[in-house]
Amino acid sequence: MNGRTITSLSNDTVKAVRALHMRKTRDETGLFVAEGLKTVLEGIDAGHAPRILMHGPLAAEHPMMRKALAATAEAEGQVIEVTHDILAKVSRRENPQAVVGVFAQAFAPLAAVTPGPAKCVVALHRVRDPGNLGTIVRTADAAGCGAVVLVGECCDPYSVEAVRATMGSIFAVPLVKASEPEFAAWRESWRGPVVGTLLSADLDYREAAYAKPVLVLMGNEQQGLPPEIASLCDVNVKIPMRGRADSLNLSVATGIMIYAATS
Repeated sequence: MNGRTITSLSNDTVKAVRALHMRKTRDETGLFVAEGLKTVLEGIDAGHAPRILMHGPLAAEHPMMRKALAATAEAEGQVIEVTHDILAKVSRRENPQAVVGVFAQAFAPLAAVTPGPAKCVVALHRVRDPGNLGTIVRTADAAGCGAVVLVGECCDPYSVEAVRATMGSIFAVPLVKASEPEFAAWRESWRGPVVGTLLSADLDYREAAYAKPVLVLMGNEQQGLPPEIASLCDVNVKIPMRGRADSLNLSVATGIMIYAATS
């Protein structure tokens, strides 16, 4: 498949893709940027075809590019060959990936998150760091979690930084947004235990009973779970600190809890 070629950084399409680094533009367009052929193919395999597929001059020769080109064409998306400089500007990286895809965001409704075959669903309250969020989405995918629910004002899972950290899992795990009141109301219908982490908890996370399915509820990087959110849990547990550090990185702590809940 032959697409068009763009060499100018001032091209309107290039500007539009670069603008997707801003949350305001992502919110307005409902689009996001995914970097790398592997990630683009992950999206295609999950049923999401690129709206725009940008690639460098040599990328078209890659044996797996044919699949990406065909999927983009079938969805009537744009295929654009661009220069290294354009890829660097679009990615904001000196050594950019040779392929960049623009995809539509996909949020699932909260009502669709029900206890099903998955052993665990993860809820994150006001998570702030996109790297943490992306890593948690990747871990949730690896563990076979049913969804990641973003409660309150969270960072954007479709930011370039978060998408990078998911390593393609952004397409595999249903993402849900909910306000605190919406989440509290929905939690009443959850037919399983709700487990949260608190530094002040007495119960070791390894000693808790994780009847399936489990809703794992985690607080943000600075404050953890506030009292009104912690009160939604059936049980609060702690991850013991044996060294001088008084807490774990959020993505590490969430990974520990996910695997404790799904083992």
